[in-house]
Amino acid sequence: MKLDEAQRLTVAKWIADGAKLSEIQNRLAAEFGVKLTYMEARLLVDDLKLTPKDPEPPKIVEPPAAASPVEAKPIPPSPGASPAAGKVAVSVDQITKPGSIVSGKVAFSDGQTADWYLDQTGRLGVVPKLPGYKPSAADVADFQLALQQEVAKLGF
Repeated sequence: MKLDEAQRLTVAKWIADGAKLSEIQNRLAAEFGVKLTYMEARLLVDDLKLTPKDPEPPKIVEPPAAASPVEAKPIPPSPGASPAAGKVAVSVDQITKPGSIVSGKVAFSDGQTADWYLDQTGRLGVVPKLPGYKPSAADVADFQLALQQEVAKLGF
């Protein structure tokens, strides 16, 4: 497929404006009478040494942090509060975070809190409220045990 210089510049402008390959294919047919398959349009764009822009990924809106948990287990009121009995408290969100099969909150024995989630592949993720926070090894073991019990209640 040969295009004249004016047509090449037009196609380059379409790509610069963010047109997708399917749009370019349709516009070539409508404006120049050149009917191409999708693959031919892709090869044409490649021959012209042009690269279509990737669309911007949609912005993910986090659910409000005040989602009420299913379980009635208490979470310490503030990060600076002294731990009640050195326990780790785990709760499950009623509304699961996007991209996960189950999610919730955890309060460690030192009063620090974090969000947790299990993704579709079974990987556990923990996002502490305080950046860089690392719970103690004992708290991690207690968290894993409490999480296992909470998830078992849900039938997972």
